[in-house]
Amino acid sequence: MPSARTPHPLDKAQARRIWLHAQRLDTSAPFGDGPAATAAAVAHLGYVQIDTINVIERSHHHILFSRIPSYRRADLVQAQSHDKSVFEYWTHALSYVPTADLRFFLPAMREHRRTPAQWFTSVTPADTRKVMTLLRNGGPLTIRDIDDDVLVDKIHPWASRKPSKRALQRAFYGGTVTVSARDGMLKTYDLTPRHFGWDRAPKAASEAEITAYRLDRALRTQGVVSLDSICHLDAPRKAAVRKLIETRMRRGELLPVAIEDGGRHEHWVTPQALEQRHAPTDLVHLLSPFDPLTIQRKRTHLLFDHDHRFEAYVPKEKRKLGYFALPVLAGDRIVAAIDLKADRAKRKLLMQQWTWLDKGPRRELKRRIEEELDRFARFQFGD
Repeated sequence: MPSARTPHPLDKAQARRIWLHAQRLDTSAPFGDGPAATAAAVAHLGYVQIDTINVIERSHHHILFSRIPSYRRADLVQAQSHDKSVFEYWTHALSYVPTADLRFFLPAMREHRRTPAQWFTSVTPADTRKVMTLLRNGGPLTIRDIDDDVLVDKIHPWASRKPSKRALQRAFYGGTVTVSARDGMLKTYDLTPRHFGWDRAPKAASEAEITAYRLDRALRTQGVVSLDSICHLDAPRKAAVRKLIETRMRRGELLPVAIEDGGRHEHWVTPQALEQRHAPTDLVHLLSPFDPLTIQRKRTHLLFDHDHRFEAYVPKEKRKLGYFALPVLAGDRIVAAIDLKADRAKRKLLMQQWTWLDKGPRRELKRRIEEELDRFARFQFGD
């Protein structure tokens, strides 16, 4: 076993297999099936990103399908609205998060109540009173249930022109209301205590507990971690995380590793993860561009030598991979990117572009990818 200070050399293949195992992409059905599998997958991953783009299946369903072969959209409805084992909130983006982790988000909710984001500063006390009265007296509601708003000008591109929607969104980020159900992008809001059945709200986590939670979540889901991967889009937390890493290294709970071609970029791993040996897998996954394996582009480039481009907002003439290209994971390599579009009227999956990224033999690989495309099409147009 390497020392607690001398970085252990780690080639990319080893680092990839540790990461793939942490993401549970090296096993065909790591969480089982049924609604319990959905709750278990979200609990393990820590978050599942929600995205509004609907060219093919939305990212939250797609991410779960990649790890639960028998996944059904109703399983997520069960987890969110009935079992209440997951809830929606902001991580690095709007995501499904395990309800067991809610206490780690309560301080952020409190801060949103004190200092709302720019596009919510125009919410008036009257707007807030209106939506809260409707919720208290009438129960859960969607923005479509409110039809008497006088539209106002936007003060930010992300803002709504409906005052009631702004008020609901501000209350959501402040934790006063939660999303109790979702139908596509239409959200049903409810009072947070009523939705969860609280007599008393959970105790908010301390800053030290949140720092440990962020580090532990990264170690569980990434295997090999860096400050950037732990604190993705949360740079202010890096100092506290580094301090905790130093403490755990002194205890022998973390070890530094030097990843091949990683330069001076520091990475760490637990002794247990370093000792495990993961056999190569022949599984094929069509990954969402928002999958946890690909969302941190620099990390994906370092370990997979693939610079994934999300080109939905790139002018057509400048696209290389396509409008909504999916990275294709075969074993422990990203071998292609396939741009797909769902023709829902004809119930067909349209292939816009197939870009090979791997230089190895392709005949057998193409057959395996096509089998996965068929499986994805059945999921895309299934119940």
